[in-house]
Amino acid sequence: MKVLTVSGSPHYHTEESVSKIMYGVVFSLVPAMLVSFYFFGLAAILVTLTAVVSCMAFEYLIQKYLIKGPMTIFDGSAIITGVLLAFNVPANLPLGLVVIGSAVAIGMGKMTFGGLGKNPFNPALVGRVFLMISFPVQMTTYPEPAAFSTRITDVVTGPTPLTIIKDGVSRGQEISSLLPQIPEYAQLMMGNLGGSVGEVSAIALLLGGIYMLIRKIITWHIPVAFLGSAALFSAIFWLVNPEMYPDPVFHLITGGMMLGALYMATDYATSPMSPRGMILFGVGCGLLTIVIRLFGAYPEGVAFSILIMNAFVPLINRGMKPKRFGEEVKNG
Repeated sequence: MKVLTVSGSPHYHTEESVSKIMYGVVFSLVPAMLVSFYFFGLAAILVTLTAVVSCMAFEYLIQKYLIKGPMTIFDGSAIITGVLLAFNVPANLPLGLVVIGSAVAIGMGKMTFGGLGKNPFNPALVGRVFLMISFPVQMTTYPEPAAFSTRITDVVTGPTPLTIIKDGVSRGQEISSLLPQIPEYAQLMMGNLGGSVGEVSAIALLLGGIYMLIRKIITWHIPVAFLGSAALFSAIFWLVNPEMYPDPVFHLITGGMMLGALYMATDYATSPMSPRGMILFGVGCGLLTIVIRLFGAYPEGVAFSILIMNAFVPLINRGMKPKRFGEEVKNG
């Protein structure tokens, strides 16, 4: 009798590969990257190159001398981690700290668990949160945007729109009195605001997200659930007291909301498998982001909310398993 050997899942055949998907994500980040280079100049370019090169270098060294497994530095995953890490830090962050963040992102956030696809937490966010907790002054000193800037040092720094609102409200000021300090919403959407390298332009990030949806690199479930729940939850507080709580549009177009919803929450390895699980995951990210922004110590909450929900992914997958092929459906 012949024994039929069935390989492990997945069994779905497609022309896509890990490399194609990863480089597709890299390509979708180009619009946001160009906008960040436009507003933050040479400093943003150096931070991005340093993050990408150091992430690839640390992955190579760990694989060669510690894990001693097949080399994966050219599959695009380390490049994405580097770009997303750069997008999560200020353009004027010292390059030495960028290298430290890369070491934590790759070494602690990814390779400790065995490499690509085995990490429970988004590596770029692990690096960002480590830097935020360890070097809070450098991570919260943001350069003001200046088109076609070639500056690297002696930059003009200023608070982000989220910080202006957070600090002003904590001092008892009304939001209407703080709005003159913030650019118009149209300017914010284009990228004329202080913040991390990749948080500057909601429009550029949306263009990249639409490209990924068309390419079917991601699905709509997590971004829509993330942004929709954040908008709905913030709208409730805004309707209750618009002088104390910002409106939903402000939350959506400032900070890392778009970057987190489109790129970091949708990471394959750290998000749920089923559509229902993705929606629950996205809703949790959106609610936690607004709770942290409105009531937490930090004006931004995207990174923390995604990492918290990453920890719940195994539980979500267990409770919302996709139906197995051939599974009997019980009636009644």
